[in-house]
Amino acid sequence: MSSLAEPRSMGGAVAAPPPRGLQRISQTQWIVISMIVGILLGYLFPDHPPGQSGFQASSLNFLSTIFLRMIKSLIVPLLFATLVVGIAGHGDDMKRVGKLAFRSILYFEVVTTFALVVGLLAVNIVKPGVGVNLASATAQAGTEFARKQTTFIGVVEHTVPQSFFEAASANEVLQIVFFAIIFAVALSQVQGPAKTFMLTACAIDDSRGAAPSPSTPSSRTSSASASAPARVARCASQPFPAPRSSTRSAPVA
Repeated sequence: MSSLAEPRSMGGAVAAPPPRGLQRISQTQWIVISMIVGILLGYLFPDHPPGQSGFQASSLNFLSTIFLRMIKSLIVPLLFATLVVGIAGHGDDMKRVGKLAFRSILYFEVVTTFALVVGLLAVNIVKPGVGVNLASATAQAGTEFARKQTTFIGVVEHTVPQSFFEAASANEVLQIVFFAIIFAVALSQVQGPAKTFMLTACAIDDSRGAAPSPSTPSSRTSSASASAPARVARCASQPFPAPRSSTRSAPVA
């Protein structure tokens, strides 16, 4: 009977307890539930006419603003860390990085071209904006809008950030990508503990105390990339190494 109460173990590790209550609901189910609740709130509590007080669905706009702010706050660290680890983690094989970059650019160009074709077809078939009254628009606003023309040189200049922190605060994705690629390529040429620290963010190496084994550069790259997630996952559980003492023992007479 005591064995039934104990959690089952696989490979020496204790299995996680089964989810209970709200933990059984998956993320996809939470999204569907939230959509249904949002539709019901908008239908049951529509906006009131001017001058009438009471609860309305638009009073909850601050929740969506907070959620969007939380999502935007993850763009810079997630994008920067992904590019740096993906490029600098394969620094021993830059040809592989080049092939991956070429495939990414090709995929980006194909998807962007497809999106442009869909947009042009939608504009020419649906013709949005037909019948819209633009009498309220002034000539000065039209002149200022016409001056804001995007050129190729302007796009190239905008790609290079003046400051990484300025680009991060403004969520300029293109500038962040440019800086992350330059930083990752430079980091791939660095050897030693500095590169290990930047890639693992822990300064903990699994190879301490182990005898070095001869291997090819490609095998070292694959093993390093495979063990990096495990090292990062164990960062919180492993203690930080204690500093070495600078005192020396007195010589024995």
